[in-house]
Amino acid sequence: MAIEIERKFLVADDGWRAAAHAVVPMAQGYLNDQSSMDEGRQRASVRVRLEGDGAFLNIKSREIGHTRQEFEYPLPVGEARDLLALCVGGLVEKRRHLVRHGGHLWEVDEFLGDNAGLVVAEIELESADEDFERPDWLGVEATDCPRYYNLALAARPYSQWSGAERAGPA
Repeated sequence: MAIEIERKFLVADDGWRAAAHAVVPMAQGYLNDQSSMDEGRQRASVRVRLEGDGAFLNIKSREIGHTRQEFEYPLPVGEARDLLALCVGGLVEKRRHLVRHGGHLWEVDEFLGDNAGLVVAEIELESADEDFERPDWLGVEATDCPRYYNLALAARPYSQWSGAERAGPA
């Protein structure tokens, strides 16, 4: 079984930009919707992602928090484009900036389109209790706040959030 241990944070400032060593354009959509997950009719999200020159099908279990089951499979780009046309909700578009800090790789997602203005940083860990060095530009943690999950952003993008929601996780 594939397990993902990931923590998600807002960013406090643009200090990460100077440290970014690569940027990867991404567009993704979901073959199931947020309500089917919320109501328990489905126990995993099914995502199609164009990532740079590649494409992937991803299945991620429904747990809230930092640890989930995750399965990912490469797809031909043409098939991924066809599957994106079948997705529900909006397309989530972003630029993923890769930043090395303190021996870890940080993925800083700068969202575009209906989610423009949202920037989050994610780190994948080997264990749930693994220590990591927090970069100066890192803000408040959003790991346990479902509205920051990409599936939720496809259903209700950042452009529709209230001022209080934009202020950070509650």
